[in-house]
Amino acid sequence: MRSRSTFLAAAFAALLGAAPIAATAQTVQPAYAANPGDPSSYNSNELIESGHQFFGSASRGLALALQEAIRRWGEPNGYILGQEASGAFFGGLRYGEGKLFTRNAGERRIFWQGPSIGFDVGGEGARTMMLVYNMPYTDAMFRRFVGIDGSAYLIGGFGVTAAAADEMVVVPIRAGVGARLGVNMGYLKFTPEPTWNPF
Repeated sequence: MRSRSTFLAAAFAALLGAAPIAATAQTVQPAYAANPGDPSSYNSNELIESGHQFFGSASRGLALALQEAIRRWGEPNGYILGQEASGAFFGGLRYGEGKLFTRNAGERRIFWQGPSIGFDVGGEGARTMMLVYNMPYTDAMFRRFVGIDGSAYLIGGFGVTAAAADEMVVVPIRAGVGARLGVNMGYLKFTPEPTWNPF
């Protein structure tokens, strides 16, 4: 049986034709909550530059999506760059992996998975940038973030949603391929190690 990372890379490559993301674990240290202008937060120019390198193009759509997210939620104190694959037939599953970047704790590998339910059919593969808000320390990421994927809006080909857990908010910005239509409700569960269990 193939590992989850191998499966995800193969599924993503089949859908998007992209290479898997290399990631290495780092020592975990605290990260601190961000306020506008806080040295631990990331401004739009830094996020746009990182996003352009990751998505492989200087897309105006990415800049607009990031600017809209920052207008709504402010400057994040962390962000994730990764890839994911998902599919649904009313009930669905999503699996992803990438790197969490913070100013104070450096970077570390992170995984996410989760179920969804709703009027939702299809499959997709996506490169994903997730903005992370109000993260008190990196291990606080390892919980469930609830959201409604049907609340997504598209800006220049990028889908933007939001999911919350207590005071923390994660805002995924996705650019991918596939055919998926509908509205669903679910959650993303972040873990330090890969798992097939979405619950």
